Amino acid sequence: MIVLLGVAGAGKSYQGRLMADEYGFAWISTGEILRVLITGTRRQEMLAGKLLSDEEVINVMDKVLELIDPEQEFVLDGFPRTDAQADWLLEQINSKRFHLTAVFNLEADESIVRERLLQRGRQDDTHTSIAERFKEYRETTLPILKRFKEAGVNVINIDASKASEIVHHKIIATVEEVHKNNVH
Repeated sequence: MIVLLGVAGAGKSYQGRLMADEYGFAWISTGEILRVLITGTRRQEMLAGKLLSDEEVINVMDKVLELIDPEQEFVLDGFPRTDAQADWLLEQINSKRFHLTAVFNLEADESIVRERLLQRGRQDDTHTSIAERFKEYRETTLPILKRFKEAGVNVINIDASKASEIVHHKIIATVEEVHKNNVH
């Protein structure tokens, strides 16, 4: 399992799809899955930038991950996003349900990310929701990355403000190096 974390607009989904297409990995985009599966009032709240409960997200992700062959590499894009979700994922890894290859933290300057998000034109990409996502990244994702590092997880910071090809090559080189080292 390759986990892609980072602020919204850093290119997680683009990099995840690119890697999945190039290597035949399954790509699990938490945001896409939740936008498809969550309905009603919860969907409206989510589109307004509010987070779903940990229980809701973990329940959906657990069901989705049941469809994945744990012997095959896959990309997990945008999960976990809270301490409880990180603890759940670490439990899954520690119980050997999944093998964790690496966690990538895609970092990018706030002005670059804001411009990217506004250009992609999704309904949930408003100035207010973008500001909320930066706040969430600082308050939630950064502590998760620290928690992973403390658990001995290989966390690699990638400068995602660079051209997408450069970011892709850095991620791929790292994944190939980890795979090579795990074979021997």
